[in-house]
Amino acid sequence: MPKQKAPRNRTMDTPVSQGAEYLARCISIDAPVSDLRAVLDRTVLGDSFAVCPLLPEQSVDLIIADPPYNLTKTFGEGTFARKKPGDYEAYTRSWLSLLHPLLRPGGSIYVCCDWQSSLIIGRVLGDYFNVRNRITWQREKGRGAGSNWKNALEDIWFATRGDGYTFNLDAVKTRRRVLAPYRENGQPKGWAETEDGNFRDTCPSNFWDDITIPFWSMPENTAHPTQKSEKLVARLMLASSNPGDTVLDPFLGSGTTSVVARKLNRHYLGIEIEAQYCLWAEQRLEAAASDARIQGYEDGVFWERNALSRQGRAPQKGRAHVAEARDEASSGKGR
Repeated sequence: MPKQKAPRNRTMDTPVSQGAEYLARCISIDAPVSDLRAVLDRTVLGDSFAVCPLLPEQSVDLIIADPPYNLTKTFGEGTFARKKPGDYEAYTRSWLSLLHPLLRPGGSIYVCCDWQSSLIIGRVLGDYFNVRNRITWQREKGRGAGSNWKNALEDIWFATRGDGYTFNLDAVKTRRRVLAPYRENGQPKGWAETEDGNFRDTCPSNFWDDITIPFWSMPENTAHPTQKSEKLVARLMLASSNPGDTVLDPFLGSGTTSVVARKLNRHYLGIEIEAQYCLWAEQRLEAAASDARIQGYEDGVFWERNALSRQGRAPQKGRAHVAEARDEASSGKGR
């Protein structure tokens, strides 16, 4: 008898056997593409190592890559086997060398990794791009360990192809509660006073403690084992691209990058080797066409975790999605 979901479990897990209509929307690329516009805003079912050499050079503005970490893990029908450090470095170099020609001068690339693969990826990334920073974000639900510190952090390397790159600071400020408000002549200085509390919009640092991994109660959650949240990807995309720009994800997974690009009015191209994940990506893209909300980001503001009022509503200036507070209190785990 099939396992029954909990009443609030919204995990997308449609099997390939029931998703023919979504898989039919995917494309394959097996010949050189002279104009990227011919394949924009599509999900490519294929291997990035075969597809990327067929794409036109200097055709994308932003790359967001979430490659397999150097861990043995099953993804759909395939398994990525843990490699020796030297072999993982060679693997990293092989796909970065394919991405470098595709990025326009002044374009940006973000690469996700855990602490171990970060040591390798950061070094290799510098051989192809100008490394600008390393972001560390708190997963909030760490992986337990019996004889080591719990792994609750992951890294994202930020690099560019040369100078003159896009960085939209005002688009990625975080709205935080002010606990010790400072006044000048009796008036708030650098913060806003509202009926729901005191708030300040702050410049983001390279440590993010406000990201919620997708829980099973969140509509964006899928059964993919390593899914990144839309809020996390939205922050990268808003900072390093503009409306109408083109975003490439060579390890698309269940489609988060493409979905966020659609919601933020960017063009996208996602490449994924597993048919199951392409199916979920297309399902999510269909939903995004009628619902452009991004949990934790609303009215042009990123809200810190649990910044909503106890009454279950957002402060009046930039109402946040109320479900964030409820879902973050839920148990369960997404990708």
